[in-house]
Amino acid sequence: MPEKRLAVVTGAARGIGRAIVFELLKQSRIVAGLDINAEQLGELADIVKQAGFSVITKCVDITNTEHFTQTLEALALEYEGIGVLVNNAGITRDNLLIRMSDEEFDKVLEVNLRAAFVAMRVAARYMMRNKFGRIINISSVSGVIGNAGQANYSASKAGLIGITKTVARELAKKNVTANCVAPGFIDTEMSRKLPEPVIEAAKELIPMHRVGSVEDVARAVAFLAGDEAGYITGQVLCVDGGMAM
Repeated sequence: MPEKRLAVVTGAARGIGRAIVFELLKQSRIVAGLDINAEQLGELADIVKQAGFSVITKCVDITNTEHFTQTLEALALEYEGIGVLVNNAGITRDNLLIRMSDEEFDKVLEVNLRAAFVAMRVAARYMMRNKFGRIINISSVSGVIGNAGQANYSASKAGLIGITKTVARELAKKNVTANCVAPGFIDTEMSRKLPEPVIEAAKELIPMHRVGSVEDVARAVAFLAGDEAGYITGQVLCVDGGMAM
């Protein structure tokens, strides 16, 4: 069924988002990758093509609610619904609580939490109509256990967990699941910029004593998007090497 095949991924151009796109393509889905960076979206399309797949790319600022909603509505109408929604887009504006500005706090919640709410509001209508859907929100161990210097980020990611559980309860009767994947310390472009002593110190906090890969996270997302996870909803799957247990 077409509505089971279309997957929408935000923050798709690089890192975890790019890996999620590839894993969902392996499930023979039609995948739409959304991102604010047009150049990186072009790189994604090229890499996907070289791998023998194709991806729909949409350059969109997810904090522009009107444009974001219109983009999602257009995709849903063209492909008879949205089968999978992955809210992956996120930013950080780290600072200690006493130094954090209103702008730093508000911007992170706007991108990480409010935009996910907007996307779920659109997708849920089509999922309920089609009696099928998988909503997967990318949270973080920071939203599970907190992290110094990330009051804004932790609040946004904890908020994702709360809204996911509520959405799971609201949509369960329509065969729509909603779950969170909470990555820990993952090897991304952002984490590679950290000083080596910081990376080594982080590894000591992880029971497995290593950082995770973007593929580790993407495979968890693909599992929750698949038929095998049809009876799993309202859960938080930590992909963190044991950090948050």
